[in-house]
Amino acid sequence: MAVDFEFKSKYNVDDLLSIMRILREPGGCPWDMEQTHESIKKNFIEETYEVVEAIDKKDKELLCEELGDVLMQVVFHAEMERENGSFDFSDVADGVCKKLIERHPHVFGDTEVSSTDEVLSNWDAIKSKSKKRKTVTDKMLSVPRELPALMRAQKLQEKASKVGFDWPDVSGAIDKIDEESAEFKAAVKNGDSENAFEELGDLLFSAVNVARFISVDAEEALTRSSDKFLSRFATVERLAKERNINMEKSSITELDKLWDEAKLNSAFCSHAEGEATDK
Repeated sequence: MAVDFEFKSKYNVDDLLSIMRILREPGGCPWDMEQTHESIKKNFIEETYEVVEAIDKKDKELLCEELGDVLMQVVFHAEMERENGSFDFSDVADGVCKKLIERHPHVFGDTEVSSTDEVLSNWDAIKSKSKKRKTVTDKMLSVPRELPALMRAQKLQEKASKVGFDWPDVSGAIDKIDEESAEFKAAVKNGDSENAFEELGDLLFSAVNVARFISVDAEEALTRSSDKFLSRFATVERLAKERNINMEKSSITELDKLWDEAKLNSAFCSHAEGEATDK
């Protein structure tokens, strides 16, 4: 039997709250009723990444849709807590409104700022005070362990750098990569898998530190390299098919020749695109 519901040509946030409540109530959707914070937390992450994908693609229609999916996740979690009597969606909205007002004293108060750096400095100071974070370690511990590893590493390094725990310039950070690379190679050569695991982590951490020094987002850099690998591998696979080469039975030397050809092909395409842009 269909629930008592008013269909509209255009819905709003209140309608979304109502729909989620209907789905979770007896007589609603069995799947929605069974969900917990833990069971759908990965859905939240997935939806967030789909928003990022829409932004990268500059697809406004997709962005609108994916933002809606993220909002649905917020409403879903808030509804669970409304049922438990702890808080509801209005409390979530109230909290973030108060946070924005408090952390923008140059807009809602008498504080004067002359640059975005001052805005960020004030934000960090107000946040630390409200969260009762007195030490740099407190601030580091506030960085979620659940963040992507490269992102978390860069954030930890940034916080350490603010109190002077840093190399004078990028050369020190680059030298650290060489040092960690040598230690990693030694661990692998010695067949020490546990130490190799640790040294590989140190090597990655050092690479992220160099990225921070040269103002490069480590996550974005690795994403671009992954995209480049995918593109070149696709070219290798295409060339192998065109030449009736069985990749599974070919030697790494033969495949490496195709890889070099794919690299030259991608370099030529990039150069051609650059000339077209200049024109």
